[in-house]
Amino acid sequence: MAYADPDLGGSDPVSGGLSACPACVAAPSAERIAAMAAPADARIMLSLPAAHCAACISTLEAAALAAPGVRSARLNLTLKRLSIDAAPDVTPAQMIGICKAAGYEAHELDPGLLSTTETDRQSRDLLMRLGVAFFAMMNVMLLSVAVWSGAEGVTRDMFHWISAAIALPTVVFSGQPFFKSAWNSLKAGRLGMDVPISLALILASSISLFETIHSGHHAYFDAAVMLSFFLLLGRYLDHRTRAVARSAAQELAALEVPRAIVVTDGTEQAKPLAEVALGDLVLVRPGGRMPVDGIVVTGTSELDRSLLTGESLPVWAGEGTKVSAGEVNLTGPLTLRVTAAGRDSSLHRMADLVAVAESAKTRYTSLADRAAKAYSPLVHLLSFSAFGFWMWQTGGDLRYAINISAAVLIITCPCALGLAVPAVVTSASGRLFRKGLLIKQGTALERLARVDTVVFDKTGTLTMGTPEVTNLTDHPQVAQEVALALAGASSHPLAMALAEAARAKGLRPARVEEVREHPGYGIEGVWKGRKVRLGRAEWCGGTALPVTATYLCTGEGQSPRAFTFADRLRPGAETVMAALKTQGQRVILLSGDSDGAVAALAARLGIAEWSAGVLPAEKSARIAALKGQGAQVLMVGDGLNDTAALAAADVSISPATALDAARVASDIVLLGQDMAPIADALRISRQASRRMVENFAISAAYNVIAVPLALVGLATPLAAALAMSLSSITVSLNALRLK
Repeated sequence: MAYADPDLGGSDPVSGGLSACPACVAAPSAERIAAMAAPADARIMLSLPAAHCAACISTLEAAALAAPGVRSARLNLTLKRLSIDAAPDVTPAQMIGICKAAGYEAHELDPGLLSTTETDRQSRDLLMRLGVAFFAMMNVMLLSVAVWSGAEGVTRDMFHWISAAIALPTVVFSGQPFFKSAWNSLKAGRLGMDVPISLALILASSISLFETIHSGHHAYFDAAVMLSFFLLLGRYLDHRTRAVARSAAQELAALEVPRAIVVTDGTEQAKPLAEVALGDLVLVRPGGRMPVDGIVVTGTSELDRSLLTGESLPVWAGEGTKVSAGEVNLTGPLTLRVTAAGRDSSLHRMADLVAVAESAKTRYTSLADRAAKAYSPLVHLLSFSAFGFWMWQTGGDLRYAINISAAVLIITCPCALGLAVPAVVTSASGRLFRKGLLIKQGTALERLARVDTVVFDKTGTLTMGTPEVTNLTDHPQVAQEVALALAGASSHPLAMALAEAARAKGLRPARVEEVREHPGYGIEGVWKGRKVRLGRAEWCGGTALPVTATYLCTGEGQSPRAFTFADRLRPGAETVMAALKTQGQRVILLSGDSDGAVAALAARLGIAEWSAGVLPAEKSARIAALKGQGAQVLMVGDGLNDTAALAAADVSISPATALDAARVASDIVLLGQDMAPIADALRISRQASRRMVENFAISAAYNVIAVPLALVGLATPLAAALAMSLSSITVSLNALRLK
């Protein structure tokens, strides 16, 4: 029986056997002693962008555990990472092959570059404190009912002391996030929103304890715990909107291949990337990713650069071709001479671009944070002014002056202000989630509401990133059958798409013998005694068309037949374009793909502004230039080549099928295939922005009415707490109108 980890969604095949026999647990067997003396297990971390459900967990873990030498396998579905502990001779390449056989694309990650903490401790801590505050609030409110009902003398004092025994530890425990933040603010010489919150909690508790000790008629422990609960609720909602975001730069760096096969005097040796030097010869086998930047010395192949450049068509590579870390070698082995490795590689330079853009985005602060800068000093000024005035007016009645000062501080406590944004974000996030959009950043809705320019990537964003044949039926059936026979022997993306389309039509492959693949050129065979080829135009004796195509030659002296391809359009792409134009948005298409492919897509979708062959750094620069012209930019992209642009834009969206690093760099994730919800997000964000402003207006109106009552002594601390709670509830109900 497997052990299931509820947090990681994983299994441990070892524990099930041990749990059956306590003696086996107490006394290690000879095998276990030998295992302790053996070399350390290999720790393998794989990124699985396509993993999305519980079935993926069971499938991938079962496939990994079935491999010889694997000790345990755990799939974290949230992070889409498979962690494998295995014998030292188990390699990442083997595990990637196993995942591929199970139907999942996998990329090796460097565990040393990833955070070891995979649980959100801060979120759990806030939730625990929120639960304690809620439990205490309900119990203290029940005790307060007895006092409000007319309990007097010793009975009233007993209820007050019981309330104190519940409330004081609760305030100390649940209020720690506010106390720590307030203390840090004071040490930094500023008044943050948590300073008046902390003072309100301390004063309400202190006055209540003073009244209880002196058998006073009123204690405000219920006010103190109620304050704690509502404030923690706002803090938790705000934290959850931000907790999903992680460092894209860290994810990018971890995507780099951690080992390379270095060839020295004809001997192959796997070395950590840190030990690879400039000028070394590195072997990259078919299916492997480039661990370094370099120049091809020997071999021919085709490269998949879609993750880095967005170019959907594989690129031929031969002697003298420059390659970059992160590109995938498709068909033939290549030997490279290293020109850059480690932090100097193109992949790391892209990570640096993302890190710079991420730090620039931190200038955005929520409306509540900006309002607090002016609000907090005013709260303290009013409270201290009330204290001084009533000390003078009553001839030094400290007890009365402190009660009024505390009431002013509580009634002006920025609880409604603190909930104004998180309540709206939570409501809007729920509505967008039902439409297929996941909000990751707390300020994303505010920024999205100001957008006037939308920039799209092409491959994998507006299109599915998979080619489909557009003219299969234009060719004779015999040509289709020969093409199927040749295409079925290749793993090239165009060949696979051609074979899939032919099989879907019900065709059977022709009898082609001696089939073999020429890396970088195509597939060759013998049909009815004639040499036939499927591949590049020049190799087949023809001239390349200005569109994506593969060519079939069925004999000498015959013109090759072109099978043309188009990138499959993502569902909802045409709908979202029409909706964005209706909203008055400026739409731009930036792609690393070829001119012909980008022009065709732009014409199909009616996009007037487009650029082809755009490199990752150029995308980021174009975003910066648009922002420099005063535009508020939304970037929609999915690949490694888009991460810097996603981070640099005012707000960004990536599909759930995007690479991990792109999803991490984005503020919003599109969960489904349909792109239509992007236009809904822009519309709903404007509604949400209006609700935030309305909530601030409600908070301001409440203060205009309630503060004068507290200043003249017409509101006790308890009445102040009830009024404050009423304002918080009103703000929350206004936010719920979004649903």
